[in-house]
Parts: sequence; structure tokens; C-alpha cells
Amino acid sequence: MTLTGKTAVITGSNSGIGLGIARELARAGADVVLNSFTDRPEDHEIAAQIAAEFGGKARYIQADMSKGEACRGLIEEAGACDILVNNAGIQHVAPVDDFPTETWDAILAINLSSAFHTTAVALPKMRAAGWGRVINIASAHGLTASPFKSAYVAAKHGVVGLTKTVALETAEEPITCNAICPGYVLTPLVEAQIPDTMAKYNMSREEVIKQVMLERQPSKEFATVEQLGGTAVFFCSDAAAQITGTTLSVDGGWTAL
Repeated sequence: MTLTGKTAVITGSNSGIGLGIARELARAGADVVLNSFTDRPEDHEIAAQIAAEFGGKARYIQADMSKGEACRGLIEEAGACDILVNNAGIQHVAPVDDFPTETWDAILAINLSSAFHTTAVALPKMRAAGWGRVINIASAHGLTASPFKSAYVAAKHGVVGLTKTVALETAEEPITCNAICPGYVLTPLVEAQIPDTMAKYNMSREEVIKQVMLERQPSKEFATVEQLGGTAVFFCSDAAAQITGTTLSVDGGWTAL
């Protein structure tokens, strides 16, 4: 399919899942707006590289997704927003009774509230354009839970609930809202954790991946950022026009357990 003439805004997209999704949307013809909280030359260079590789427009806008005004400002500065991918997120692991209050607040702000703020500004733009797609990157933890991840699990469950609500509010319009729920995805951040985990458990790379990192992922394989990008492109297709308010798990069978 082609997304030529559409503009996609992807939060948290200068690396990892967000960048993978941005690249696949650009490959499908969309103009893309990348985002993160930094404002480095290399951030803008990533956008330039995407534009050169795929032939569309790409730019980078700095915005701190922990701040509601910055979230809303990102969409306003982007101008058009036919496709909104709410991907920005952070994680922290600790027992509930030891969980830092400021970290809880930051995770809820970045992982959940940012999606509310960006969506609130994007929907009028989509209505004016007569078409729109909101794609929220939730998680397997938006459908199930793990110990010591209270804020992340709460936020991602909230993202799934927000997805359903937005879908119902736009159900009679040419706008859909869905959530992708990844399991473990092979990103540079995850890749960087493998050597330390190998040393900690005195295991081989393959043993660490299958027995530690992918313990709960039945396929024993990571999802890839390209697969998640392809899923986002599918949600933008005509075939998905009647798919709204739902979750699509890309988790190797995790949530089938």
C-alpha cells in the first residue's frame, strides 16, 4: 500500500521501536516526524537519512513527553498529523513499597499521559483531513502483569483503555485507534543488556536469550522493530479500516499462556 501524502508523527522515535516504525511508515510513502527529548545533531541526521533513503519528507522535533504542554506542542509544530504513533516510554523495576514516587509519576506521564495529550490535539487535525490513524504502542504488560513493574504495567493497561475509548469516540468517522502490544523486542537497548546478563549468570548468549530474557515468550525469539513497523503500516491500510479499539499482540505467544 502507499501512504503518500500522509504525515506520521511518532513519539520517542530516535532509536529502537519508534525508529523502526518510522522507517517502515516512510518506506510505505508517509512523511515522518521523529521525536525525542534530546536535540542533538545526530537526531536531525537520522531524519535526513530517512528522507534520503525513502524519498519523502522527514524531520525531527524535540519535545519532552513528560510534559503535557510539550506533547501538545509537538503535534501543533508538526502541522499535519494523519498518523499518530504514541511510542514514547520509560521503565523502572522495583517492589511497590520501594518504588520511587517521582519515578512512578514520570512513567505515568511519559507512557500514558503523553498519549492523551498528543491524541487530543491530533484528532481535530484528522477530522479536518477526513482520515486518521492513532496507533498506541502498549505492551504485553498492557494485557498481563509481572512483579516489580507496577508503574509500567499500570500505564500500559491505561494505554489499552485509552485506545478503546478513543476508538468509540471516533467509531462513526474515518479514524481508527488501535494498540500494538509487543513482547520482548530486539532493540539496541536490549542488545546492550545481553553481555552483562551473560556474565551475571555465566551463560552463553543463546542461553541468556532463551532462558532469561525470553523466559515468558513461548517462541523464544525476539520480535523485531521491522515487524512492529509492518504492523503499524497494516493498521494504516484499507484492510484495517474496520479494525478499531483493539489490541494486536506481537509477543511470540506470551499472552496466550
